Amino acid sequence: MEEASLKIYQSQVLLPFSLADGSVHAFLGPFAGQNTKRYGNTLLPEDSTTLPFIYSPEIDLNLFGDTTKIFRAFPPVKERHLSWLARVEASMSSEWKETGIFEFIQLAKFDLHLFDPQMLLSAIFFWNRETRAFEFPCGFICPTLLDVAAITGLKPIGDRFYPDAFEEEISIKDTSISWDKKTYLAFINAHMGQPDTPVSPSEHIAFLMYWLSACVFCTPSLQVPKYYYNLAQALHLQRKICLSKLLLASLYTCLDEASESLARESGPRNLSGPLWLLQLWLNALLEKKLHLPSKPIPICELEGARLTTLTPRKRLVDNFEKYIRAILSFTDFTEDLAPFIRPNLIGPTWLRQNNQVGSISPASTDLWFGFLSWDVIMSGMRQKDVRLYPYQPQLFARQFGLCQMKPLPLRRKEGIDADICVEKGNYEEVLDFILRPDKELRLTPTTFSPSFLVSKCYLRWWCYYIVDKLTDFDGFLKKLISSPLSCSQGPKQPGTFKNQLIIYQFEQFFKVCYRPDNAHRTIFDASVSLSKMVQRNIRSKKVINPQGKTDFEKFCPKHIPPLPNALFGLVKHVSHPPWVKTLDPFYLERKEVPVKNKVTYARCSVYDFPRNKWWPLCWVNNINPPPGKYFSPPSSSRIP
Repeated sequence: MEEASLKIYQSQVLLPFSLADGSVHAFLGPFAGQNTKRYGNTLLPEDSTTLPFIYSPEIDLNLFGDTTKIFRAFPPVKERHLSWLARVEASMSSEWKETGIFEFIQLAKFDLHLFDPQMLLSAIFFWNRETRAFEFPCGFICPTLLDVAAITGLKPIGDRFYPDAFEEEISIKDTSISWDKKTYLAFINAHMGQPDTPVSPSEHIAFLMYWLSACVFCTPSLQVPKYYYNLAQALHLQRKICLSKLLLASLYTCLDEASESLARESGPRNLSGPLWLLQLWLNALLEKKLHLPSKPIPICELEGARLTTLTPRKRLVDNFEKYIRAILSFTDFTEDLAPFIRPNLIGPTWLRQNNQVGSISPASTDLWFGFLSWDVIMSGMRQKDVRLYPYQPQLFARQFGLCQMKPLPLRRKEGIDADICVEKGNYEEVLDFILRPDKELRLTPTTFSPSFLVSKCYLRWWCYYIVDKLTDFDGFLKKLISSPLSCSQGPKQPGTFKNQLIIYQFEQFFKVCYRPDNAHRTIFDASVSLSKMVQRNIRSKKVINPQGKTDFEKFCPKHIPPLPNALFGLVKHVSHPPWVKTLDPFYLERKEVPVKNKVTYARCSVYDFPRNKWWPLCWVNNINPPPGKYFSPPSSSRIP
């Protein structure tokens, strides 16, 4: 490239190019030294402790059993705040539109409190805490400011919010906000005005504080903390705060904390932050691949409102397998991963008419510059909670319909650490040091067609990183320990009579882990898991009903999902395993305890064999049976 062109391309956000067939596309710039060795793989993670949890040598899903506690910091049920929202909206809607938060507040009218724990956990498995991106097989994927705009209606432009640096124009002491009632419902009851009375500034600020803490940033304490006052006051005074960057940085923070907690011995506990945004974003990505059913919604010009209807209502254990498989199937970048550049996007006019990067109007140049240019985003409402993150759209160029070059870091030598110390009042100096004002970028609108192409340099860069990490679902399955995908994922049953829970878990094992290419291994894994589980519960007397019946048949599932014909170990008489003899009052009257040499092998399905002749799978010898009159080798056309 000529030196003059190179100098221009080093400052341009859009780099158009044409192919041999005449089609015109564009890379997301700027362009700089794609093949020079001095840049190396500076964006690729070097710390193995930050790699996604999916690469862990062992994965114990028992740690994720109580998902209610893990994700309790979600927005409350909408009925709790709808009446207050409607009252304040009637008075303040024009002010909200002027501030740019009207559409975002409308989102609180929908089912943000619904979530799918298996979908969220499966995605968090792929989060990289160093690049702040999900590692899909096809490349880095992450919510961008365009995604935030489509879901929430927030623009990517506006003033930065600096915690503890905003002056109180309305003194907190002059308001009538009650600080002794902080829980959500108590806060609503204490500050909601009477019907047919005007909304006072104090009530409006109190409402914004509740909305920010309960429906936006989702505080872990499930209360309205005082430190949201400054931001609520700024919005009340119609300051043009860039909430989209604040929201995205907060999502980075909670994903970092969630990913780090997966490796703890106790597992994740009480994850907080705007995980509702992650749920809606995943709904958009997986909508077509998983055929998520949508329901009609009232008229609302917002993509996020439609996405709330896609959240699966049933929390099924086998959904975890479905989501892991879906993510691992993204070996190529498809339009599913760029859901918000489609022509029929739902949203506010300013976005719906300007969501095509190939046809940027002069009026939307600033808007697209906010979507596509490097930046530093901050999270935290207090000085001590401030975290800095790089916003790196060059990592996710294809999500905008732009071609992917090898990305370069925001700074070549000085990295951006989320724990950078920002002294009070020193925000501007830190940002100037990182953003290098002398290296200004420019966006020149051009006309081109969207594309998901990548450069050869990017492809080499990515393959170098991912080649040793590629896995599939079978590889993931081998890492699972402690009864894969079953033990703790079933619904809890009240009381100590746990037969139903054991039956449910056994059924789920076959639904999730059945391997048609190796039926013996499936049975063996299930039997070992079931045996340990039942013995543990027998010893703690949790499976003995009041009548003292301990027949092992009661632990067997009543409806095992259909399996192809396979070799099952069977015997003609069912009796008690010896480890229940001390708990069975009728044991001495029925001493029949078959031994393994009486086990015969028969080719039949579970449904074909008489139920009264079943033998517990935990006592089946699952090694290959010796050939004999009871066994005939399967033909090549049958599944062994």
